[in-house]
Amino acid sequence: MMKKVIASPDAPKAIGPYSQAIKANGFVFVSGQLPINPASGMIEANDTGGQTDQALKNLKAILTEAGSSLNDVVKNTVFLSDITNFAAMNEVYKQYFTENFPARSTFAVKDLPMGALVEIESIAIVNV
Repeated sequence: MMKKVIASPDAPKAIGPYSQAIKANGFVFVSGQLPINPASGMIEANDTGGQTDQALKNLKAILTEAGSSLNDVVKNTVFLSDITNFAAMNEVYKQYFTENFPARSTFAVKDLPMGALVEIESIAIVNV
């Protein structure tokens, strides 16, 4: 089994001792993506929709770097700072995933890093 660290310059650097993603055995495991603009290193959007959009752009950049795509995602986990933001997240999410939807879990959590409203992690297949 080969394990390869994936690092995209088009997504924010990890804010701790972890990789953006790991590619192994035909899958790519993407760490939770915060809504950080990679150019500024800051969370710029102040609403759930805008933050979901940025988190998914970050996810897409990492998947592309790994040789995968949003169409190859098999499972997403979405973390929300407040479950009442579920509908706002879903409105943006459905613009990125339009058919053959991946499996998904969504949880409300007490807090997210950097005061984020949303974080998204993913597992996708990748062409080996």
